[in-house]
Amino acid sequence: MTPSSAPDPVSGPVSRRRLVAGLAAFAVLIAGFSALGVWQVQRLAWKQELIRQVDSRIHADPVPAPGPADFDAVTREADQYRRVIASGRFAHDREVRVKAVTDLGPGFWVVTPLTDARGFTVLINRGFVPAERAAPETRAEGQVEGPVSVTGLLRISEPEGGFLRDNDPAGDRWFSRDVAAIAEAKQLSGPVAPYFIDADATPNPGGWPRGGLTVVRFANSHLVYALTWFGLALMSAGGTVLWLREERRRRLGRR
Repeated sequence: MTPSSAPDPVSGPVSRRRLVAGLAAFAVLIAGFSALGVWQVQRLAWKQELIRQVDSRIHADPVPAPGPADFDAVTREADQYRRVIASGRFAHDREVRVKAVTDLGPGFWVVTPLTDARGFTVLINRGFVPAERAAPETRAEGQVEGPVSVTGLLRISEPEGGFLRDNDPAGDRWFSRDVAAIAEAKQLSGPVAPYFIDADATPNPGGWPRGGLTVVRFANSHLVYALTWFGLALMSAGGTVLWLREERRRRLGRR
């Protein structure tokens, strides 16, 4: 092969493959970052609608807590934070205390079974007590006997324990409000609701437990994420332009 017939290393097949490979890589980056940005925009719309729905549930008039016929239809998406009311009698001898940290400091949630007048049991998170009020005898006035009505927010069960801590039913140590585990440990009979109720701020006799401390907060950083992904897509597009200019200068400089 004569020198005149040898492939040009600048404009020949190797250079074309480099150009195609570079453009393909940038195209993948731009498309990927853009797709992630679009996904975050969709997530933002979903989160805003969820917040709107939850806000309307919290401020709605209370409805009867779902009974056994509706247990299977209860879902996090449709029912979490729905304002409900349940009436019946507390089983104070079967209460559990769940580790909690609130605006009032560290302590416990007092979770007590309530036998609803309609023939099922539902766990009521009656509210918060500090450690020195954990023992029932330190808040005897709050151990209400007789029929009661509780208004609060429907909450979905919290299985498997808290952050880095597993529930210990045998030791009666609880780190989450796991309805099924509490029902089994306390041998609750009859139908047991698959949810629990966070009692509202209606004062209990003696002031403890203290309800109405439910924190309703949704992380909503989707707009920031979307702008980040779209920004990376724009940066990739800018990088493509700069790379093409550099490739053009390199090719012209070698001719």
